[in-house]
Amino acid sequence: QVQLVESGGGLVQPGGSLRLSCAASGRIVSINAMGWYRQAPGKERELVAAITSGTSTNYADSVKGRFTLSRDNAKNTAYLQMNSLKPEDTAVYYCNAGGTYYRATGYSNFDSWGQGTQVTVSS
Repeated sequence: QVQLVESGGGLVQPGGSLRLSCAASGRIVSINAMGWYRQAPGKERELVAAITSGTSTNYADSVKGRFTLSRDNAKNTAYLQMNSLKPEDTAVYYCNAGGTYYRATGYSNFDSWGQGTQVTVSS
């Protein structure tokens, strides 16, 4: 299988910045898309940003102009740079990736999630 490990969450004051990282590991053949989702208490999980195997990205309207998603294909890692953070950005952030991996019986598709990292924006 393919594992995702997130890092970079924490506590930050309003207006501050954080950078989240998501590293994929395993017998990866290719990653088609990587994305970040978030879930605040009492709310459904929502898409924050996603990036394809190229450079095509899309963002939730609430984060456009403040968050930037990038990826390093050589490292199978995605980065979410979050600037001008607001209290409403407080949530658990989850990384998601989909693609192809190799297993003993041959190639197979994967759709993996990370364990989540807490982001808290508060003064």
